[in-house]
Amino acid sequence: MTRTGTTQTHLRRALRREVPSTVGLLADEHDFTAMRRYRTFAFDDHPTYLRQVEALLRTLATQGGHTTVTLFDPEEYAAYCAETALDPDHPTSRSRYTAHLGATGARVTYTGQPLSSLLPELVDTAVRHATWEYATTVLATAGDCATCGKDIGKAAFERAARLLHRLLDAAGPGTHHLVCSVSAADDQLVAALHTHAPTRPDADTTPYAAADDATAAEFTAVLAAGIALRAPGGLVLRTSTPGDRDRLHGWRLTGDTLTPLTEAEVFAAYCTDARTGEPLSPEPGVDHRAGFPLAPDPDEDETGHH
Repeated sequence: MTRTGTTQTHLRRALRREVPSTVGLLADEHDFTAMRRYRTFAFDDHPTYLRQVEALLRTLATQGGHTTVTLFDPEEYAAYCAETALDPDHPTSRSRYTAHLGATGARVTYTGQPLSSLLPELVDTAVRHATWEYATTVLATAGDCATCGKDIGKAAFERAARLLHRLLDAAGPGTHHLVCSVSAADDQLVAALHTHAPTRPDADTTPYAAADDATAAEFTAVLAAGIALRAPGGLVLRTSTPGDRDRLHGWRLTGDTLTPLTEAEVFAAYCTDARTGEPLSPEPGVDHRAGFPLAPDPDEDETGHH
C-alpha cells in the first residue's frame, strides 16, 4: 500500500470513530419470532441472534465510537414502514427505523456491559420512556378547567411537585425510595424515585436535590397525571437510615390530595401478593407505619383549579 493510501485509510478510521452507531435489539423471543416473517431477516433462533448482537457491540466498542442500543418493536416497525412507504422486508428499512429510534426512542449507551445486564436496563428505560410519554400526553391534552379556566395539566403538575416537596421535607433525613402508581384507562402508570437527604432540608434546599432531575420529573408527571385524571392511585415511601430498621409509609391519591394510609393498610399492601391476593411473609427488619400527614399547601387556594 502506498503512503498516500495508508494515510487515507488512517483518516477514514479516525473519522469512523466520530460516527455514532445505534443497534436495534429484539429483546425477547416473541419479537424475534415476529421478525422471522421477513425473508431478508437472516436469523433462525433468538439465542444465536443475541450472541451475534453482543459480538457486534464489542466490535463497535473496539473501534472507539459512541454506541447506543434501542428496543426494536416489530409492530411499531410495520406501522413506521406503512407511514413512510417503505418495504418492511428490506435491510435498509430496518436501518432507517433503527436510526429513527435512536433519535426519538428510549436508548442505552453501550459501555462494554454484558447483554445480561444491558437487556434489563434497556427494558426498564423503555418502560420509563413510555410512561413519561403517556403521562405528559395526559397533561398536555387535559384542557382548561370549565369553572376557573386554568390549564388542568399545568395546575396538576405544579400541585404534584408541591406534594412531593412537602412529603420529602416531612420525611426528614435518610435514604428515600418512593413508588407512585396510578390507574389510567387500561394502563397502570408506575414511577420510582430514589433520593438521599443527609440532613433535614432547610428552607433554601430542595428535598430531592440529590435525585436525578429527569427521574424526579418523571415521578412528578405520573403523580400529576393521576391528579389531572382524578384516577385512583397510591404512593409508598421506604426510608432507610444507618443503624435503624427501614420504615414503610403509604398514601392513597384522592383527587389532588395524598391521604395517609393506616398502619394496617400499609402492612396489607406490602404483605399481599398483587397477582394472587395471597398473603406474603413480612420482610425482616422493616416497620410498617401509617402515612404521615403533610403540611398545608400555602399556594393551594391560589393555584389549584376547581
